[in-house]
Amino acid sequence: MDISTTYLGLSLRSPLVVGACGPLTENLDNLRQMEDAGAGAIVLHSLFEEQLHRDRLELDYYLTQGTESYGEALSYFPQRPLFHVSAEAYLEHIQAAKQRVDIPIIASLNGTTNDGWANYAKQIESAGADALELNLYAVPTDISLTSSQVEQTYLDIVHSVTHSVDLPVAVKLSPYFTNLANFAHRLSHTGINGLVLFNRFYQPDIDIDTLEVYPHVLLSTSQDLRLPLRWIAILYGIMPIDFAATGGIHHAQDAIKLLMAGADVTMMVSALLSYGIDHLSTVEQALRQWLQDHEYASLSQLKGSMSQINCPDPSAFERAQYIKSLQSYRPQPHSIHLAP
Repeated sequence: MDISTTYLGLSLRSPLVVGACGPLTENLDNLRQMEDAGAGAIVLHSLFEEQLHRDRLELDYYLTQGTESYGEALSYFPQRPLFHVSAEAYLEHIQAAKQRVDIPIIASLNGTTNDGWANYAKQIESAGADALELNLYAVPTDISLTSSQVEQTYLDIVHSVTHSVDLPVAVKLSPYFTNLANFAHRLSHTGINGLVLFNRFYQPDIDIDTLEVYPHVLLSTSQDLRLPLRWIAILYGIMPIDFAATGGIHHAQDAIKLLMAGADVTMMVSALLSYGIDHLSTVEQALRQWLQDHEYASLSQLKGSMSQINCPDPSAFERAQYIKSLQSYRPQPHSIHLAP
């Protein structure tokens, strides 16, 4: 059974790709285990824009440290904490990863402004990465900033990167755009090779006992795949780029649904954190078995077969299906609680 696919111009043995995640990809031994378990490619953990800024700030800090103070003061005041991964260490990790595995290694940059991205993308290319994923992760809070200004900033970032490297580039987006289809179309003209749908914003929580705001990381479930499924199905076939689905891929049936919608690859993170890296091989075996049971000769026959342009009911991905869902829903008897 041929389950090979292509993504960003890269030939992959499988559509099962490990998504960006520090706990999974910082350890080089994990990368080899992922390859052995059947991963088609690996997206390394992200290097954040703040880390690039911090490297420059730290250089200035250590060059000027103590020039206007007594020596005793330097030992009294603690040094500022460093980021877990420096920019230089990230490049070294790419080189080490390429030596450790044979499958494609995709680097990841995460940021919100245009400062320094193009230059660092060149360094990532020189380090040997096979492709680059740009994670456009921002929560605009300036009330004077318009949606068109936000989008133009993103377009400028992507354009500067794609025109500074020969690497294939994918853009990882959030779903929070006024007209996602339009913005995706505009991105497709910046020189990108693919879109990754979607990144997940980690929402803050409040500890009511300590009165502190803290990050609360919730792993995805299979229910989360419906959002990328819908938009990949809508966008498939109307722009000449690849699509990666991320969020909610835990089992073979999850990957199958997204491939039917038009995804070229499905990225797994939460499932591997929950069940272990070897879960990749379990999903692959189940994927192969399903294809065989349903008489598919290859993955290419499956891809996009249930996208909007190929679906027997194209309206299923649009507003008409929303109305139908509301009208057809019938609550289960046990879910109705009447007041005495």
